[in-house]
Amino acid sequence: MADPTWPGERLVTAAQRGDVDAIGALVSGSYPNVRRFARSLCATPEDAEDAAQEALIILYRKIGMLRASGALASWMFRIVRNECLRRARTVLRNDAPPPGGAVRSAEDEALERLDAGRVAAAVAALPADQRRVLIMRDIQGHSGRMVAEALGLSTPAMKSRLHRARRAVRLAVQAVPDSAFGGDAGENAC
Repeated sequence: MADPTWPGERLVTAAQRGDVDAIGALVSGSYPNVRRFARSLCATPEDAEDAAQEALIILYRKIGMLRASGALASWMFRIVRNECLRRARTVLRNDAPPPGGAVRSAEDEALERLDAGRVAAAVAALPADQRRVLIMRDIQGHSGRMVAEALGLSTPAMKSRLHRARRAVRLAVQAVPDSAFGGDAGENAC
């Protein structure tokens, strides 16, 4: 069973065929999920809002490129992830201080964004059944029972997939040694 919080496959198919009303409904129906993805991946609320809007523009322009109408959530997750990473790289290149007062070191910000990027890549690499459970439960915040019902699983089966997904993400994130990113962040502290 598909995730009920995303627009249905019929709407996606109609949008892919160029139905203007379907495209509008698809973009507005996807917004809450895209925004949630962006808030979990981007460094600042402003970047998250900008990334969500950019992702929806890409959805609007390129819906015809989506191969499977049931893959909307994973496609949008990749678009949002890429947009958040692009924004992080832009901030690092411009050395702009973050809005809101306290200035963190560039190294701390880079490490935080690298971690977010590694998590996003690990989630995107999961098998579809595990990725759906992880996204619905941990990113979208749905209850275990709701996730199990939406996916047509028993609660124990949903918990098993969620456990495997979390473990795979944890192992993928831990597989990249800190030394690959310049060593311990505290080594060169003044």
